[in-house]
Amino acid sequence: MIRSRFEEQLTELNDNLIEMGKLIENAIAKAKKALEERDAILAQEVIDGDDRIDDMEKRIESLCLKILLRQQPVARDLRAVSAALKMITDMERIADHAADIAELCEYMADKKYLKDLNRISQMAEATKKMVADSVDAFVKGDSETANSVIAYDDTVDNLYIAVKMDMIELVHKDINNGEQCFDLLQIAKYYERIGDHAVNIAEWAIFSISGKHKEAQVI
Repeated sequence: MIRSRFEEQLTELNDNLIEMGKLIENAIAKAKKALEERDAILAQEVIDGDDRIDDMEKRIESLCLKILLRQQPVARDLRAVSAALKMITDMERIADHAADIAELCEYMADKKYLKDLNRISQMAEATKKMVADSVDAFVKGDSETANSVIAYDDTVDNLYIAVKMDMIELVHKDINNGEQCFDLLQIAKYYERIGDHAVNIAEWAIFSISGKHKEAQVI
């Protein structure tokens, strides 16, 4: 009976993580579209939606603490709940960065872009996939997918470097390009950080499976 209740709570935890992950993926996708289409209304939707994701973080945190206090899990079960507590911090930060991107989109909504946004759009798609795969890796206990997320971060980093070089070139051509170049580079930096947080989630997924984490003791 006790184990049955525990399994129900773990299922609830996974379901909540999946829901939170989908909200974050949607925020990244909306921020990307708002940027590409200079859509201030859509950007505001991303900003407004951040509160719901914050609420999800609190709900999951409360559930994890309830499981820890009432069920007193051990071994892999303990690792799973502990990892989930760590993951939601990174997930909430990803949502914050999506909102940060949306705020810049609002500011630039009435401006013509100096350069196409192909690389930044690629960063958005890449990081959205990394987030989806990292959460999926945790829920399914799939270390192979988690490792693929970690490896894919190099692609996002390389895209960021390329965007940075593009912005430097535009500023060299005309110093008046500086403000927009800085804003676009900041957006790229937020995506780069989203990638880093997705890597953190993937590393906690691996920890939940193996008990090994580069900054954690084996449990």
